Amino acid sequence: MIWRILLGGLAAGLVLATGAEARVVCTVAVDAVAGQILVEQGDCSRQVTPASTFKIAISLMGYDAGVLKDEHNPVLPFKPGYPDWRPAWRQPTDPARWMRESVVWYSQQVTQALGAKRLSAYVSRFDYGDHDLTGSAGKDDGLTTAWLSSSLHISPLGQVQFLRKVVRRTLPVSRQAYDMTDRITRIDGAFDGWMVHGKTGAGAGRSLTGAYDARNELGWFVGWATKGDRKVVFARLIQNDGEVVAEPAGFRARATMLKELPAILAKAN
Repeated sequence: MIWRILLGGLAAGLVLATGAEARVVCTVAVDAVAGQILVEQGDCSRQVTPASTFKIAISLMGYDAGVLKDEHNPVLPFKPGYPDWRPAWRQPTDPARWMRESVVWYSQQVTQALGAKRLSAYVSRFDYGDHDLTGSAGKDDGLTTAWLSSSLHISPLGQVQFLRKVVRRTLPVSRQAYDMTDRITRIDGAFDGWMVHGKTGAGAGRSLTGAYDARNELGWFVGWATKGDRKVVFARLIQNDGEVVAEPAGFRARATMLKELPAILAKAN
């Protein structure tokens, strides 16, 4: 199972050095209203797994369909057999906790409640990535793993294109879906009056042979920032440079991006 692959990579990282540097694949930021590119550095067209950044899309789907109710409902119980390689996942979880702790099994419960037909329809209407929800080759697991280092892929430019629709509220979902997603993705902190939202993601990279390799783990941090009428969307993608480290690559992508974000936001009119 894909989470066992990721678990193996994380466990290996616990016994290796934690100071390894990650290579920045892409950093891109765009004025969400005008479409002006504020920053574009690196290979921003490279399509990779969205990993847990797909939770933003799942949140919009779940609230629009009524599977999710508000920040704290529904509360779903943890059950043996669910992905549980992070201890924080082994307890009842609500939407706010799901997003904050990036709980894989909660995402899977939402997508299963939506069903394959509705999930596919939403991905198509969102024009999300390459739309590929087939999952692992030879397995009927797209409904629960397509976005987890599996069939679904998106580029950093694709991320900001999607997020522009989120910020401008042009996707075909309800106001409730936008409002609740806005709430559960909000990041606490001082950003010179900007309200920042975002989601990390980490997924297995590929070695030169094409096999999944935790030493090439990918890390995402994507999101948006608003200040009055100004709206900026951004994406950062990093990749481990040949070493496994204990801290997920997504956390490192978030930390570095948040440090640079004030300078990027200063470019927005």
